[in-house]
Amino acid sequence: MVLFTKESLETLRQRVDLADLLSSHIELKKTGAAYKALCPFHDEKTPSFTIQKGDSHYHCFGCGAHGDAIQFLMAHLKLSFHDAVETLAQRFHVHLERIEGDPEKKGPSKATIKEALDLAARFYHFMLLHSPEGHIVLNYLYQRGLDLNFIRHFQVGFAPASHGMLRRVLHGKFVKDEIMLEAGLISPSKDGQGYRDFFLDRITFPIRDASGAVIGFSARKYKEETFGGKYINTPETVLFKKSKVLFGLNYSRKRIAKERTAIIVEGQIDALRLIQEGFNITVAGQGTAFGEGHAKELMALGISLVYLALDSDEAGQQAAYKIGNIFQKDGIEVRVVRFPPKVDPDLFLRQYGPEAFQKLLGKSCDYMTFLVQFLSRSLNMDSPAGKNELLKTISQQIRSWDQPVMVHESLRKLAFLTQTPENMIGVGQDFIPNIHIKKTASIGLQTIEPDRIVETDFLRWLLLMGDSKEHFIDIAIRNLGPEDLQTNICRHIYSTYLSLHDQKLSKNLLDITIQSEDPEGQSFITELLQKKVNKDKAESLYIEAIQRILDRNWMEQREAIKRQIQSGSCSDDEAESLLKKFDELKRNQPKVKES
Repeated sequence: MVLFTKESLETLRQRVDLADLLSSHIELKKTGAAYKALCPFHDEKTPSFTIQKGDSHYHCFGCGAHGDAIQFLMAHLKLSFHDAVETLAQRFHVHLERIEGDPEKKGPSKATIKEALDLAARFYHFMLLHSPEGHIVLNYLYQRGLDLNFIRHFQVGFAPASHGMLRRVLHGKFVKDEIMLEAGLISPSKDGQGYRDFFLDRITFPIRDASGAVIGFSARKYKEETFGGKYINTPETVLFKKSKVLFGLNYSRKRIAKERTAIIVEGQIDALRLIQEGFNITVAGQGTAFGEGHAKELMALGISLVYLALDSDEAGQQAAYKIGNIFQKDGIEVRVVRFPPKVDPDLFLRQYGPEAFQKLLGKSCDYMTFLVQFLSRSLNMDSPAGKNELLKTISQQIRSWDQPVMVHESLRKLAFLTQTPENMIGVGQDFIPNIHIKKTASIGLQTIEPDRIVETDFLRWLLLMGDSKEHFIDIAIRNLGPEDLQTNICRHIYSTYLSLHDQKLSKNLLDITIQSEDPEGQSFITELLQKKVNKDKAESLYIEAIQRILDRNWMEQREAIKRQIQSGSCSDDEAESLLKKFDELKRNQPKVKES
């Protein structure tokens, strides 16, 4: 993990303008010395989301949402702590210096690579709109039903067929070859004597991160004679990981997280068309098989329902079968959208419009129904052997899933769809969940640290809720001192938090990271905030975390006295005194002092 210097984080802290950041995500209205807005974290008609001018925190008087710039990006865009820091640095033009010795220090910074990619996106877009070659491509796009508003909104571009044109343009903008290589914009020539533009004679679609910055391109050929597959993507870079990046997620992330629903399509044009027509819960893979990594990106947003709006051809149906299994395995409902033959989402929307597509979603079939129909195509269902093979194949697939309720209900659905008695396919049998063992080269060195786990739980609630629930800080001070935490980094972060509180200074995540001094604090805070929490249960879970620390320390004190008595090194008087202390401790198990 990349770690940043305290000095660069301090510069970032000084530059961040919370109102400016939020204004790009929500509509702020100035009222006196404050700004108000409709809260993005709950539905409301009267603004209760406020920021005091010059303050570094927002607060919602409706739902209690409270936090700083980093917490807003984490909650609103579902970014990690580290990604939120980099997003702020990019927005407020702060160069984040890496700590010396950081193994990722070599090579251009991410910010520099993003600048090169942004320049490339603008170059490709210009070539599409203003070059003779580009006009040919424009006519192709117009024939596909893409108008100029669409092309400009999504910055669709054209990579010219002439070798070296992009490279010459970027050289003119003082972008070095090293940066272009790291960005995946050029590649070494086959003869090793120079470089060639990576994308040639293709329509380009920028791929963006959660903050909207370009991190790569997907490029589509528009004529059959162009070398290579229908789509090619930026090669793997520090910014672009094909197995994880979802096309269109930057446009759809917020609504997907809010509605917990996503539409998955195959192509970039399909995704952008749906997004433009108001279905901004749509994403696509990157021209390759949609895999576990892509699914995890959506699961991290808390989805509970996925629509598979894939092409109606055989490849699309095979993809629906495989992708559906990935989500059903984790207990997420999957529905398969059915298109007429030779019709994809883009063509359907152009021919019938968004209302018809909405109705198509309503008529989509559940995954189990699709599965039975899909797998039975190659079997003789009038034959007992054929039906037996179908039941065996599907029931084995269902039993490989991880969620007991999903397994049970899917087996019942299978029995209903195939008119088979439930007991014949094992409905109601004991379910043994799959146990996943993470493979690692150093598995023998990995240990679970129970002290760190319980102390991290306590700090997570304090850092997330301490500013909005002041009594959380009072409860912490009343029950625990830094010395009560046994893990060095936890004790260090807690001491930093209390010091900021005593000095009546800001306790936002960036300030705590800066004040903690220890570089490990950055990676620890990232780890601490990765876990999803249910803020509705914050009070009870916070008290429970403190109670667990108190119980642990109480038991360890008793064990220490017991060991001292059993050591045989105590005099009779010392042993008697220790016994009294042990009995007193035993009678007085600590309870959290809430007031």
